[in-house]
Amino acid sequence: MRVPTTPQRSRMMSSIRGKDTWPERTLRSLLFVRGFRYRLHVRKLPGSPDLVFPKHRAAVFVHGCFWHRHNGCRYSTTPKTNVEFWQKKFQENIVRDRRHVEMLQALGWRVGIVWECALKHSIEETARIVEEWLHGKESALIVGEIDP
Repeated sequence: MRVPTTPQRSRMMSSIRGKDTWPERTLRSLLFVRGFRYRLHVRKLPGSPDLVFPKHRAAVFVHGCFWHRHNGCRYSTTPKTNVEFWQKKFQENIVRDRRHVEMLQALGWRVGIVWECALKHSIEETARIVEEWLHGKESALIVGEIDP
């Protein structure tokens, strides 16, 4: 396998999207079919949650395991080059994610986190879990598949 040059890697990394990703589009289409209506990336809320369900006062973040550091997940790898940079970047992401969840909860929102690996494991099961959570009263939800 050929290692990309610095400009190639920079171009590849800049093309990674922060919203409308495959996991996010997949989950929202299944929830829409199940009758849920939502708003996307509401900028007035902390962290601009991926899916906002005003009727249920719930916000859902669909996190990529790599970027948001899903602990213990096989997709949460660390690049072998420029390790200090990546560790700092990942730590900042973790701190920011926690802060956004805390701020949303302080505003009275229920917060769900759906990890990318859960959707890769079972799209239907993940949608079912989120659906049950939305109909329930639990304040928080974390859906993620950890492979031993």
